[in-house]
Amino acid sequence: MSLRDRQRAETRLLVQTHAIRLFTEIGYDATTVADVAAAAGVSAMTVYRHFPTKEDLVLYDEYDPVTASAVLGQPPGPLPLRIGRALESTAALGSSREKAFLLARLRLMISVPALRARHLDSQYATADAIVAALSGSSPSPDEVFQVRATAMACLGAAHVALVRWAETDGEADLAGLIRHALTSVFGSQPHRQNRT
Repeated sequence: MSLRDRQRAETRLLVQTHAIRLFTEIGYDATTVADVAAAAGVSAMTVYRHFPTKEDLVLYDEYDPVTASAVLGQPPGPLPLRIGRALESTAALGSSREKAFLLARLRLMISVPALRARHLDSQYATADAIVAALSGSSPSPDEVFQVRATAMACLGAAHVALVRWAETDGEADLAGLIRHALTSVFGSQPHRQNRT
């Protein structure tokens, strides 16, 4: 990562951290982008350069490429199992600060109607990343359909697990909740031996 990229990432994290804090303390609707900019010590233009919409201040993360890479790294097997294992593996949290940050973001996504609606868009983007990773250079429409349907089912189950995890204040095992949610959807073993 170049120095410029590192500086951009640091600025993005600084702005997002202040945004999440203000949204939590004051309220999402009561906090303006100008408030976030002032708290972060940057201009409103800088905030918009990194986060095109107010919702992005909560929803932005770099989850999609990490998830796609984790799916590709899974051994061959049924598609739900590959995607599910990847989602479980990416659920491992780093520091307690990262855990607290994710919990705060999740609580906002659950409680703010505008964020709930936009969260569905982010699930589509994650599904797109999984489709691109698994479908090869010239996939058939049927293959794309199969991968997208499976990815969306897995992501929906993972979302239910994330909501339950937030309800436990992060005390439950997130990977275990994701595994349980996926088992509820697909059973203990996926039915089909999907080719990818």
